[in-house]
Amino acid sequence: MLLRTPDAAEFLQVSESYLKRKRDTHGGFLVAGGHYFLGESSNASIRWRVDRIQEVLHKRGQLRQMSTAATAQQLRKLAGV
Repeated sequence: MLLRTPDAAEFLQVSESYLKRKRDTHGGFLVAGGHYFLGESSNASIRWRVDRIQEVLHKRGQLRQMSTAATAQQLRKLAGV
């Protein structure tokens, strides 16, 4: 499903600026042609593929949780607990 920026941000429960900052052209992980599509003109809306973005946000959240759990386990080992 393709949505314009305000609608995509509301659907994903993130800010519009967050979406724009996470584009690959701005050092982020959202890829042009896969996660978002630019319009033909400079003032055309960016359209966001919210189903794919939702998947990648979920995967990144899972990785963060796994990393946090691994770090906690390593700290317990170092502390001898």
